[in-house]
Amino acid sequence: MTGIVFREASAADIPAISHVRVSVGENLLTRDQLAERGITEASVAASFASDAKGWVASHDGTIVAFSIADRKERTLFALFVLPDYAGRGIGSRLLDLALTWLWRNGAERIWLTTGPRTRAVAFYEKRGWRRVGPSEHGDVRLELERPIGALIPSGG
Repeated sequence: MTGIVFREASAADIPAISHVRVSVGENLLTRDQLAERGITEASVAASFASDAKGWVASHDGTIVAFSIADRKERTLFALFVLPDYAGRGIGSRLLDLALTWLWRNGAERIWLTTGPRTRAVAFYEKRGWRRVGPSEHGDVRLELERPIGALIPSGG
């Protein structure tokens, strides 16, 4: 991960976050398809102002990956990495940042949805998430319970 910088996302990052979201190889949705699901740059900005927090990974000042978690819904809302940066541990680090924040904010169980036949399913299952059934839009729902006695590191 040489040269990758991780930091909390801000509203100013949302256009770059949107670019990453519509540039992935799996779970790809167009801006119009996202809007049909109620996901727009404005809705993401509004979520950052209330119950969500995001993190970005940048390389030479360009955002190459992001994660977003929602403490009210207890969900990992999004985790996406540009294809050229996949397999470098960036997604794992962004996942850790989101999980730590959710655990600190009282979550005992976290959920997410993703495409059923994607590498993302294996990524999450390798980290202890388990399938709990189908979700809307043909996705699969996965859940992760907070480990008993888990120490939540400071920061993040």
